[in-house]
Amino acid sequence: MNDDRVGLLSDATLRIVYYPHPTLRYMAKPVRRIDDGLRRLVKRMFELMYEAKGVGLAANQVDVPLRLFVVNLAAKPDEGEERVFINPVISSPQGWEEDEEGCLSLPGIYAPVKRPKRVRVQAFDLGGNEIIEDVSGLLARVVQHELDHLDGVLFIDRVDDEEHREEIARNLAELERRFSEERQAGAVPDDIQIAQRRELWLKQYA
Repeated sequence: MNDDRVGLLSDATLRIVYYPHPTLRYMAKPVRRIDDGLRRLVKRMFELMYEAKGVGLAANQVDVPLRLFVVNLAAKPDEGEERVFINPVISSPQGWEEDEEGCLSLPGIYAPVKRPKRVRVQAFDLGGNEIIEDVSGLLARVVQHELDHLDGVLFIDRVDDEEHREEIARNLAELERRFSEERQAGAVPDDIQIAQRRELWLKQYA
């Protein structure tokens, strides 16, 4: 791998991206291999999640177009259980429950979202072992939220209440303004650079 590719795929360059970053709307691709590079990616994702005080983080949120996400409901590195879900699929939804959600890629935005109370998740862990688990409560909500990310769906897309949608629209306008300013300052790559980075990840793992 040449120096340019090493730099682009380095875990040191990873950071949480914010709306309206294009990768947040990208349909992530299945992971075809698990190696030390992917393990470093997962380790860095946990670090970033903890720094942001989150309980879940999808690969799209660090500008990586692969179908995986990490979860720790305790939101602390020395508490709870670290879970990795690779190529996740959910099925068998049961019941409905509405609760408030937020997102590390949409700072400051919160709104109620209705989701199934219980789902079955099928995935693989970092050891390549298959996971088949019926989940409920907060874990079910987080799994569904993060899987949405992998499909390019944000929790704000699932908000029904008109009053909340109007407030979200105002907040999104501010995030769009910040994103534009950061791009003009060179702090955010342009669309061509983002596409190039995406292709490198896909060639390596998809």
